Amino acid sequence: MKSSLKRTIGTFEATVFGVGIILGAGIYSLIGPAAGSAGNSLWLSFIIGAVISSFTGLSYAELSTMFPRAAAEYVYVKKASGSRFLAFMLAWLIIFAGVAAASTVAVGFAGYLRSFLYAPTSLIAIALIGLLSLISFIGIEESSKVNVLFTGIEIFGLVLIVILGMSRSVNLNYLQSPFGLEGIVGAAALVFFAYIGFEDIVNLAEETERPARTIPKALILSILITTILYILLAISVVRLAGGAELSRSEAPIAYAASTVLGANAFVLLSAVALFATANTVLILLIVGSRMIYGVARDGSLPVMFSAIHKSRGTPWAAALAIMIACMLFAAVGDLRVLASVANFAAFAIFFSVNLSLIWLRFKMPEAERPFRVPLALGKLPILPTLGLISCVILISYLDLLGVILGIAALVIGGSAYTVSKAQVPRRQIMESDDANLDVL
Repeated sequence: MKSSLKRTIGTFEATVFGVGIILGAGIYSLIGPAAGSAGNSLWLSFIIGAVISSFTGLSYAELSTMFPRAAAEYVYVKKASGSRFLAFMLAWLIIFAGVAAASTVAVGFAGYLRSFLYAPTSLIAIALIGLLSLISFIGIEESSKVNVLFTGIEIFGLVLIVILGMSRSVNLNYLQSPFGLEGIVGAAALVFFAYIGFEDIVNLAEETERPARTIPKALILSILITTILYILLAISVVRLAGGAELSRSEAPIAYAASTVLGANAFVLLSAVALFATANTVLILLIVGSRMIYGVARDGSLPVMFSAIHKSRGTPWAAALAIMIACMLFAAVGDLRVLASVANFAAFAIFFSVNLSLIWLRFKMPEAERPFRVPLALGKLPILPTLGLISCVILISYLDLLGVILGIAALVIGGSAYTVSKAQVPRRQIMESDDANLDVL
């Protein structure tokens, strides 16, 4: 049985993974309420969201060059705090949120597909999860090819809106906002979630060629590419339709396109949304399985989940576990409540990553850092500190139910950790591997 994952991902594939998960399905619904809040200044909200995301993105870039491992956030927190328990709790929250998100998006896929083919929502969602899990199992190279294709289709849909919007002759004040600065900042807090996903690139480090160089490049490029596309998209949708009209539409991007293309726009954009949602589910399944694999290999989950398939070079047991969990959640059908925990998890994860980087700057100041976040006051890095503060500020925008569910997930995770301690851990594996991190 192989002891390591196959390294087949280059800078291009890693960047496309990042772009694909960032674009995802969220932008198709988020842009409506954001436009209602920010009006013609929507593009400014996306810039603010990108700046806030880049603080944490740079932290991920530095940490990924120090510890290029699967289950990345788990490793960062463990190395900084020295606590396996704290690291496991964060990893558990990531896994739980990933399962809820993948299941929810799969149900969303079913909703779009029902526009073309009638079948029970839960059945479609479960079938999609099974098919994409098979692709994930076959290999990361094959998965990345599917991701490249689906991401290309996603980008096509958004670029179409940009072309339609830019070709329309209108005079607008692009600094106008119905609620002033407060509306712009409120929209920024909303569209921030449209950037979530870039962090998943680091969990592919063990399947990436020269990860110490590839991962930071892919992180920065994916945020930069999506920011440019989002800004152009924000300008285009307000040129096609007003913010108030967009906010009232359940399919704001399709509605914007329909002002030029008519009813056919809904069919076209629904088809694009099928690929967007499927792509999001595929990446979440891949990342979730790598998180389970990495945590199990370190002894904090049953060691059976660290098994790698002999010929495919993929973590088959972890992939099977994440598939079954997603199918069970998808069987519920309506996962809007469960999905709200993803927002809480995102800020908890980003807060922990920024804090880990700051902590390691003091704890391991002489450690090799092929990529280093610029700007510091002594040992205190400025940008990760701003990322830390921004997470605290933006968490105030979260729905209370999401926070409650997130805390409940942590309680369940703590119980799971206690049970797993009865297992014989394989802790020596990760510790022995650490000595070789510099050659990765």
